[in-house]
Parts: sequence; C-alpha cells; structure tokens
Amino acid sequence: MARHSSEDGYTPVNSTVVAVDKDKNSNYAVRWAVDHLFNTINNPNMILVHVRLKNHGGSHDNDELNQLFIPFRGYCARKGISMTEVVLDDTDIAKAILDYVNNNLVNNIVVGSSSKSPFARSLKFTKSHDVAASILKATPEFCSIFVISKGKVQSSRPAQRPITNTLVPPRTPSSQFIHQNIADAVQDPIPRGDQRNARYPYDNSFKAVRERNKSPALGSFDLLYDFKQANGQRNSMGRSSFSDDADVGSLMMGSIDLGSQNFDAIGASSSSDESHSPSARDIEAEMRRLKLELKQTMDMYSSACKEALNAKKKANELNQWKMEEARRFEEARSAEEAALAVAEMEKAKCRAAIEAAEKAQRMAELEAQRRKQAEMKARRESQEKDRALNALVQNDVRYRRYSIEEIEEATLNFANNRKIGEGGYGPVYKGTLDHTPVAIKVLRPDAAQGKKQFQQEVEVLSSIRHPNMVLLLGACPEYGCLVYEFMDNGSLEDRLFRRGNSQALSWRKRFQIAAEIATALSFLHQAKPEPLVHRDLKPANILIDRNYVSKISDVGLARLVPASVADTVTQYHMTSAAGTFCYIDPEYQQTGKLTTKSDVYSLGIMLLQIITAKSPMGLAHHVSRALDKGTFEDMLDPTVPDWPVDEAINFAKLSLKCAELRKKDRPDLGKVIVPELVRLRSLGMDNESGSQS
Repeated sequence: MARHSSEDGYTPVNSTVVAVDKDKNSNYAVRWAVDHLFNTINNPNMILVHVRLKNHGGSHDNDELNQLFIPFRGYCARKGISMTEVVLDDTDIAKAILDYVNNNLVNNIVVGSSSKSPFARSLKFTKSHDVAASILKATPEFCSIFVISKGKVQSSRPAQRPITNTLVPPRTPSSQFIHQNIADAVQDPIPRGDQRNARYPYDNSFKAVRERNKSPALGSFDLLYDFKQANGQRNSMGRSSFSDDADVGSLMMGSIDLGSQNFDAIGASSSSDESHSPSARDIEAEMRRLKLELKQTMDMYSSACKEALNAKKKANELNQWKMEEARRFEEARSAEEAALAVAEMEKAKCRAAIEAAEKAQRMAELEAQRRKQAEMKARRESQEKDRALNALVQNDVRYRRYSIEEIEEATLNFANNRKIGEGGYGPVYKGTLDHTPVAIKVLRPDAAQGKKQFQQEVEVLSSIRHPNMVLLLGACPEYGCLVYEFMDNGSLEDRLFRRGNSQALSWRKRFQIAAEIATALSFLHQAKPEPLVHRDLKPANILIDRNYVSKISDVGLARLVPASVADTVTQYHMTSAAGTFCYIDPEYQQTGKLTTKSDVYSLGIMLLQIITAKSPMGLAHHVSRALDKGTFEDMLDPTVPDWPVDEAINFAKLSLKCAELRKKDRPDLGKVIVPELVRLRSLGMDNESGSQS
C-alpha cells in the first residue's frame, strides 16, 4: 500500500476517503464503506486518512503509523479493495479533513461518530467539541458524507451536485505560465499559506517544461517525453493498488489533458514573446507543428492504450477459460475416481456374494448330510422298535380273549344302568366275568384313532405289571372291548370334587395317592427295552380301589420313546400333540417334541389339584401368587380341616417346579420328585399311626 504525506496531492477519480485512528469506530467505518460504497462505484480504491496533530504531542513515528494501518491493509486485501494511506499534519482534525476533501475533489467521506470518534481521545478540546458535526456542516456540496456509529449510519448527507472537474492533479496552468513561478502557476491542493512546507512531486517535470520553453528550438519528441516523464513520476509518488485497467485508463486521460493544456500554455507564451523576438512567426509555426505532432502522438498513444486494454481483456478471458477448463478437468477426474470407487465397491459386493453363495452351498451340503444321517438313525430306531413290539407280541404272558357273547352277557347287552362312565375312547360298563366284578371299556365305532389306541393299550398293559397300574384282565379284539379290574371308588377326579356326596379325602390319603402315582409313572419311564410316556396323565385317569390304592389307567395314548431320547437332551418329535389341554406340556404342544419331562408337567398340575381340589385352568399361577402373598393357606381344600401347612407348602413348591414352562427347569422324577413324595407319605402314615395309638 502506498502512503502519502499531507504534501501529496494525488487523489484518484471517484474516490472515497475514510478517516481512521486507533479507535474501534475506525474499524466500523472501514467495514461499512467496503460493504455499502464499493459495491456501487467503478473505482474500488479506498483512501485512509489519518490526522497527526502537531501541537498536542500526538505525532506518531513510522512504526506506530504502520501498526495503525496494518489491520486495514489485511481487511482490504481480503475484500479485493485497493487502499491508499494518507497522513495529514495539522492542529485541527475537522479543518485538515475538509481541506483535503476540497483540494482533492473527494466524492465520499466516511467518519466515525464523535461520541466514540477515532480522534476524540487524542484531542484536548472541551466536551462540546464535535468533529463529526463540524465535518458534516462544512462538507462541500459535491461530496457525500456518512457518520458511522457501531456499524450503522448515524447521520448522512448526500452530494448536492456532481464534481465539475474530475481530472487528476496537477491542475491546468494559467495563461501566465511562462511569467509565473511554476509552483504558483499550478493550482496546488495545499493552501497557499502552507506552501512553504509543501513538497510537490511535479516540480521536476514542470522545471523541465520551463527550461525547454526558454529554447525556441525545442523538439516535439522532447516535450512529449517530458510530459510522459512527469506522469510517470506522479504515478510513482502516488501509486496505489488500482487495478491494471484503471491505471491504464487514468494514464491515458492524464497524458492527453496535460499535452493539450501545456501546449496551450506554450502557445500563449509564444504570442507574448512575439513583440520581443524577430523570429516570433517561426516559433509560432514550430509550435503549430509541435502541436500537430503531439496530437498525432497522443492519438497513437490512445490507440496503444486501447489495444493494451483489449489485450488484457482477452488475457483475462483466456485465463478464465483456462480456469474453467481446469475445473471441468477436475470434475471429470473426480467423476472418474468416483466411478472407479463404485466399481471397486461393486466388485467387493460381488466377491462377498460369491463367498456367501459358496458358504451357503457348503452349509446345504452339510445339512443334507446331517439329514441323511438322521434318517438313517430314525430308520434304525424304527427297526429296533419293531423288534421290541415283536418281542412283546411273542411274549408268553398274554391277555385272555373274551368273546363278544361273554361281553354282552356281562353287561346285559350294554344296558344303560350298567354304564359307569365315558371317555374319549368310548363308554365304560360294569360287569361280572368269571364271578369277578370288572370294568369293560368299549370302543366306539366312529372313533378314528380308537383301533390304534386299543392296540396300544393292549400291548402296553399286557406287557407290564405294577401295583399302581390298572390290571388288564382280558380283551375282545374283534369288537374293541377291554376288560379291567373294577375300581370301587372311581376316579381321583370324582373323589376330589366329591361327586355323589362322597367323603372327602384326608391329607394323609392325598399324600399317599401322590406318592403312588409318581412311583407308577417312574416305572413307566424306566420300562425296557424302551421308556413309555403316558401323555394323558390327569385325575380322571387315576382310579382308586376299595382300599384307596390309586392306579394309573387309560394308557391308550402312551408312546414308546427310544431310550436315546428318554432324557431331556434329545427329544422325540411328534406330528401332533395329544392329551388334555390343561395338562399338556407347553413345549410339547408347541413343538411336538416328546420327552419323559412332558409327563412331569402333567404330574405337577395334578399334584396341585390334589391339595387344592380346584380347576386346573391357571392353577399354577394362582398358587404361585398365593405363596408370594402369604395367603396359600386359603388355597388349600377347605374340606380338610387339619392341613399341615408347612408340609403342604413344600408339597406346593415341588408341584410348581414340576409345572415349569421350560422342561429343563423341571426336576428329575426318580431322583427328586419320588423321594420327596415318599417322605411326605411316610409323614402322613406316622401321623396317622400316632393318632390311633
């Protein structure tokens, strides 16, 4: 940035002056001028004026001035604004700025508000002194003034008329140019009273003109050279950060005007010397020739300037085209890289898909191999089952065969008064065979699964014997009739709900029945060569004889489970769940996978019914809540007055463990359930013997 002292008279056409100091409002003034003025003018040049006071010790050395202008230089450089720095030495800030505006024909002036004026801190005037107000009142009519406070316009006044002469200094000399001192002939922007301290950057150029005017043999080329040299010196002294186009235009205009004006001055001088020299006509002719040559030279210079402007414009266009091509090339390169990246991603996805397909194929092969092995294993187990059934069929212990006539005679032709019950299999009749009371179960003709269940029950009951399993006396296979021993006290369900106004079971008999059922069920699960799962264990299928000995009946739904799947690790898959809804194992009902733990769930629900005599629907939930709330005693069968509550609670907790939803959470029948129930039965027997004694 070029810096000028108060003696420099150079101010560009259409200029804007901003008064600056160390105050913060100087920053507001500069920023406001850049944002609001330099968007509307053609000459993006800013003149920063700083007044250096003389009589108050406020002068700054070069380092301080440099520090003052550094922030504005950086800001203008970022905004692309050319900046000129001017330092004025005076005792009055407002007068110094107004003189500079008047002498340099400034178009716009921007100052900070006087309340926080950039100059107020360095002044020693009274508080009523207002620099901004003084400048606002005395600003010439051709200049617009803006007073800025905190980034906003506090007050302003637009120009009243345009500037009549916008040419750059030096001003046009008067007609007495030859007779006056060259410093007096030029209209200097500094007041005449201060000319003794002024330094003019044009002195050397005008001295050259003056010296050549003394010689009548002055050549036209020398005169043009002197003017061009003067213009060059002026530009070097007042150099700013104009754009190249503005520099060339200003130089062209200044050269033309100076040439014509100085030539007029020389013409006037020659006419004044005509009476003093006999060769005045020759000098006048020489002047005309010089004027013509100067005009031609200036025309050529103007043409050269125009060509330079056109060349620069073309260079700018070429540079812009080059930048556009570079941008397009960069976009194309970026698009190519993006396409390559997408291609790589697609390749990676393709490779991943191929690997996944290969992995899936390998898994499918392994699955097919496992399925083949499972089929072979199932085939072997089926063969083993067939061999076991054949062994049962060929067993010497066979059931007695009854004819249909014997069955009809025993039941009085299936009379209704002999009917003692009915189940899913068919009606049950009471009869007498071989002078022994028996129960005869007759298969219904429309029972779809009846024949299968009939064969199953015959095979199971004819091959096993246990004190707590109903004894099969014989059968009539042609008509689907099964002959059992007669149980005088009916089913456990009838006794729990006291059907027929029967006497309530004592808690001792209930513990005894629970232990007997668990023992018989454990016997079925340990059957050889393969375990048996009852699948329909419930109080209705538990029969009680005259001595209140309980026995498991209705094994028509029992299944032979291979020994390898009798535990809880491996499971035997069934195509459809069988049994009564409330007693069916939830996992067996959902998955069809049958294990011995399925009977444990049914046993748990039945044990809860034995001590509560309540419906099985939601019974486990109700008992669990009663235990949590401490109201379990209210859940016990009220027909039994002397419940041992503590033992009943242990009984209920064991039953709830048996009725867990997940089979892996249910206890082992032979190791946990049977021993605990046998202990409770022994407790009841001891208590009963003690009370009798």
